[in-house]
Amino acid sequence: MKKIIYIVAAMFGILALNSCDTSDLELTNPNTLSPDTFFKTAAQVESSVNAAYANLQTRGLYARNFSFAMDLMAQDAAGNPQLEGNKKPFQDFSFNAGNDIIQYYWESCYLGISRANFVLDNEAKIMALPTSVLSQEQKNKFLGEAHFLRAYYYFLLVKRFGDLPIYKTGTITGAARSPKAEVYDLIRADFEFASQNLLSKSAEVVGRATKEAAYAYLGKVLLYQKKYDEALVAFNGVIGFSLEDKGNFYNNFMDETEHGKESIFEIEFNENNGTGNKWDDAGNSGGTGFAESTLRGQEYGNLSWFNVYPPDNLLNSYEAGDLRFGDTFYVPGSKYLNGTRTMTAQNFSTSAGIRNAGWKKYQNYYKREDEATQSSINFKVMRYSDVLLMKAECENQRAGGSQTTAIAYIKEVRDRAGLTTTIAPTKEAVFAAIVHERKVEFAGEQSRFDDIIRWGNANTELASTGFQAGKSELWPIPNRETSSNPNIKPSDNNPGY
Repeated sequence: MKKIIYIVAAMFGILALNSCDTSDLELTNPNTLSPDTFFKTAAQVESSVNAAYANLQTRGLYARNFSFAMDLMAQDAAGNPQLEGNKKPFQDFSFNAGNDIIQYYWESCYLGISRANFVLDNEAKIMALPTSVLSQEQKNKFLGEAHFLRAYYYFLLVKRFGDLPIYKTGTITGAARSPKAEVYDLIRADFEFASQNLLSKSAEVVGRATKEAAYAYLGKVLLYQKKYDEALVAFNGVIGFSLEDKGNFYNNFMDETEHGKESIFEIEFNENNGTGNKWDDAGNSGGTGFAESTLRGQEYGNLSWFNVYPPDNLLNSYEAGDLRFGDTFYVPGSKYLNGTRTMTAQNFSTSAGIRNAGWKKYQNYYKREDEATQSSINFKVMRYSDVLLMKAECENQRAGGSQTTAIAYIKEVRDRAGLTTTIAPTKEAVFAAIVHERKVEFAGEQSRFDDIIRWGNANTELASTGFQAGKSELWPIPNRETSSNPNIKPSDNNPGY
């Protein structure tokens, strides 16, 4: 996937912008293209779909802020003294509706939704193209991608904000919030459509949503709704995948091993396609320009900005002999730069003292001495190990489920980590094992906070952090939305804000 392709159709999503503040956005196409003259060729259809992917690469999402917000709230990461002021509130849950990270998250998602809706609004034109221009299979799969992306953005939003404005078509009129259940209904319908119309991974080019990714996310959505039997049916559609081999866990987090046998869906980055716009205003949420890099490596790197570090509670959660530890963290004695350098305690120095470890996941130190403020390493946001552990959870939690079957799924993940598996076949013991495995398997992958919230154990796991039950589970609707959308007033915000 190339960002230069995204630019071709990026303005069409803005034409369909929902309720975000439009004062800084260009609402007309400078090249005079419009839906009336577009959707004439296969390349135009593809570029309109590509534009909907672009918002995943913004600093409001995976290029920068998403990692900070989610890892700090989960206590997967702790802030060093130099951590910026807009990020510190996520560590102690003191954020409010004026936080720009929350604003850019909201806007990145809704701009992505509007771009997906632009494609879906023009379904008739796409379907009317002769098959000599675009085959029926390609028409279906491009529409499937638009449904997938709309669902993906709404899934990101509903977990953070609860009730949401729902837009199924392009509009410039802000809508009122709809109940969370209705948002989930739309997400489910979109992922179901995608699962029936997308191509399989074996037939699709890398970087695009696939049938298996749609099934995986459909299962995850159903799991979040505690519809365990239905979730298992969806997960059974995820076929043709396996874990990276024992000893190769780090293949999931390197540039050269992207789209491997464990990877189901990735957020694409390629600094060779251009990075000049990564710091401009459009990079916050607009998804335009050349910003094909993520700042995750520079921000987290202990040899770089080292803004956050893995806290001791997380480090101490790993069992002796767990191979994932050395592929997740750098500690004194760790090798880097193609094995030619060794980390020392001084490599983890801060003004507050020497930290016990730094992050290795998604860092370029395995091949670089410095992160150089940019990285091409994709985010693997859905891996096969996630599907296995979600299947284990469904099997354990469903009525009449088999703890023995659940343990077998857990064992696959632990075998790869070089660990033996001894779990009592009781619902309580299996659940405890799942909680542990998800913590160490997905450390620093922005999944733990959502797990803690849906399991209902935040008061225990986030004790003494500033977390407030009944408030901190959700973010506030950003001020820019409540001031520009006449149908959402500040008084309509989430509890406590």
